[in-house]
Amino acid sequence: MEATGGPEELVSGELVSVAHALSLPAESYGNDPDIEMAWAMRAMQHAEIYYKLISSVDPQFLKLTKVDDQIYSEFRENFKNLRIDILDPEELKSESAKEKWRPFCLKFDGIVEDFNYGTLLRLNCSQGYTEENTIFAPRIQFFAIEIARNREGYNKAVYTGIKEKEEKEASSGGDKGANSRGEEEKGANREGEKEKTNEREEKEKEACKEISKSSETTM
Repeated sequence: MEATGGPEELVSGELVSVAHALSLPAESYGNDPDIEMAWAMRAMQHAEIYYKLISSVDPQFLKLTKVDDQIYSEFRENFKNLRIDILDPEELKSESAKEKWRPFCLKFDGIVEDFNYGTLLRLNCSQGYTEENTIFAPRIQFFAIEIARNREGYNKAVYTGIKEKEEKEASSGGDKGANSRGEEEKGANREGEKEKTNEREEKEKEACKEISKSSETTM
């Protein structure tokens, strides 16, 4: 799932019209393989950027759209008891669920850009974008669920898991250095940890820049 020049190349040249087509609902795509490929590539790029973001920054402080408050308020008013930490696909894709979701989604037509654009959504919020843990959903549905996951603390499992792993690796490296080089190396280990902290802060800043850029283009 590379986020290099792939998606941009796909929508260049003779496929420039695909970029416009991608703003249409998924059912409008038909069976055109070029459009389906470009749609899938852009959805994967968006997913990769979003997962990198919630891995690098405490999700509680994230703002995904200019109308997060409205989306969250409307979502919890209409889906008060919907479990969002582990989604049941039937709660999103069954005919009865679609009937309930449709009016909610249409409220944001003209408010959220490309509100019906196909987006990847994780079923279990503590896990990544694996084939088994991913379904397609309209963008506004993705926003509603992910904003709620961020505000209600469910996405923090991803952030804390990555952070704990990094700290464990740093601590393990520090212990080995102390045992082999003595007290003099402890200072060096602390410096290494400081550099890793600075590197993590830089990673957070870059992730924020990437998601902001993505919001202007694909979100």
